[in-house]
Amino acid sequence: MTTGFSSGSCRFADYFVICGLDTESGLEPDELSALCQYIEATKFSDGARGKLAKGNEGENFEQSPLRRTFKSKVLAHFPENVELNPFDQDAVGMLCMPKGLSFRTQVDTREPQFHSFIITREDGSRTYGFALTFFEEVTSKQICSAMQTLYHMHNAEQYDILHTPTSPKSPKRLEEPRQRPILQAAPAISRLQRFNSYDISRDTLFVSKCICLITPMGFAQACRKVLEQLYQAVSSPQPPPLPLESYVFNILYEVPLPPSGRSLKFSGVYGPVVCQRPSTSELPLFDFAIGEVFDLLGVENVLQLFTCALLEMQILLYSQHYQRLMTVAESITALMFPFQWQHVYVPILPASLLHFLDAPVPYLMGLHSNGQDDRTKLELPQEANLCFVDIDNHFIELPEELPQFPNKLEFIQEISEILMSFSISPEGRPHSSESQPKYRGPRSVDVVSDKRNGNLASPLNSYLLRENETIARLQALVKRTGVSLEKLEVRDDASGIRDARAQCDEEELKMHQLNIHVREVFANRFTQMFADYEVFVIQPNQDKESWFTNRDQMQNFDKASFLSDQPEPYLPFLSRFLETQMFASFIDGKILCHDDEDKEHTLRVFDMRVDKIRMLNVRTPTLRTSMYQKCTNIEEADNLLKKRFEKC
Repeated sequence: MTTGFSSGSCRFADYFVICGLDTESGLEPDELSALCQYIEATKFSDGARGKLAKGNEGENFEQSPLRRTFKSKVLAHFPENVELNPFDQDAVGMLCMPKGLSFRTQVDTREPQFHSFIITREDGSRTYGFALTFFEEVTSKQICSAMQTLYHMHNAEQYDILHTPTSPKSPKRLEEPRQRPILQAAPAISRLQRFNSYDISRDTLFVSKCICLITPMGFAQACRKVLEQLYQAVSSPQPPPLPLESYVFNILYEVPLPPSGRSLKFSGVYGPVVCQRPSTSELPLFDFAIGEVFDLLGVENVLQLFTCALLEMQILLYSQHYQRLMTVAESITALMFPFQWQHVYVPILPASLLHFLDAPVPYLMGLHSNGQDDRTKLELPQEANLCFVDIDNHFIELPEELPQFPNKLEFIQEISEILMSFSISPEGRPHSSESQPKYRGPRSVDVVSDKRNGNLASPLNSYLLRENETIARLQALVKRTGVSLEKLEVRDDASGIRDARAQCDEEELKMHQLNIHVREVFANRFTQMFADYEVFVIQPNQDKESWFTNRDQMQNFDKASFLSDQPEPYLPFLSRFLETQMFASFIDGKILCHDDEDKEHTLRVFDMRVDKIRMLNVRTPTLRTSMYQKCTNIEEADNLLKKRFEKC
């Protein structure tokens, strides 16, 4: 499966999505998620929970109602449909809120959480999703009453358990406590109510809600800023400079994708948002923080995980943070350049797809943890080639007989030097189970109009939020007040705001610099190992269509000759790597391209690097050596990156 972004769109974002509680349908138990939680709970039990009545599995009565799983729904998405990227409501709804709705009261923490996800189509192309989940007050009296009723039932159920620990439950036992006035219940119930409780007369109920951008390319940092600023506008007591619909319209219809090799700066609600796109001669776009992966796992573990991925083993990532699952998965696959993961790729595994873990095929998947389970008791597929990565606890369980990556010690040393230059320890953090970095709201500044970057200078058009009265009111307001969106001026006289923004921009630049430095070192390893791969490519002696039809019977690479020409320490790894689907697909791409114009981007960039090595006479087909050669491309790549940021 060849992967890549959805290239049909020329817009920065295709959809804006809102997911959350549908007050009309009320509280619907997410039976599938509840069942999965029940099964997971029994895996970690000492046998006592296994005696619970199976009839209650779906509703999960042993869970406090505030901790139960309820169905979330896609409440709205704009626009209705994009021609080259049809809206997949089931996938988006499932991945925006993988665990369904969450409820909290005023005593619980309610910090917004950001995560990203990927939707992979049948043709291998990808659509990226970026979601910010936050909590808002429940204003529906019916929902509050329903939650109170669930607590009455829950307390009655707990009362039965406390008073009849050995006798089986019966319908009569369930009915009796429900008829008892809840405020006159036994002291045991009062004790239960003190924790994880909800009292409609004294508590404020909050429910999770999600705003999301669906984009053709993975501009994670820019999308996060856009969503954070929208959230700040929603939660702030002061109204934003313009109605929120205008910002949604802007990001959907007026902000284009940045051209290759250029940066793009556009206006968010309270401040500028910047994204940059590499040129066609650079490594492909990657906007996730690789440094976080090394910080969480350490260089040694990352390299072991990287080796497992290259050999197409089953890889299961495990974390209580969705964004960590995504960051690790995306980083590992990005470091494979010029090769691409060809198998099942689900960085965030929804509850409905848990059966994928038993599939007898290579996969790279992420499993969400509740943060309380002991990993030693987690029941995993009994596969000899499974790599299990507990991200939060700095732990990796490796498959049997994993070969060593070539020049492993020198490779680790080169990566470590880069990490230390960015103040990251090569060993990582021994215990990284704390929560994600705290949400930091953007600083408030007025909107800047910039026509050159596709901002708010264009007139609003009525097709945003079609059939929505809000946009009509907005247009009427603009006409009535005579406001010109082209005459908005910056009023940024607070030096503290400017300094904070400069610091934020500097941190983002450092993240991208670390990314490109590390990626260049990894790419250099493959450039050195496969500098002469073209010599061993077996070109077909028939037309391409016939060759493609009989592909399964055809040899595309002279593996024996290639291996006989390699340093002996490389052989354990290379002999297995040449048998992978990712290597076969890479060589197929080489055979099928007629010239440079036909080459897929990664192949074209890789061949350019190979040509550069040959031009410098660094290696020749007749002289093979295992001598380690450090990367020499970092300075050039770093300069290109800085130039793009300087032009913002």
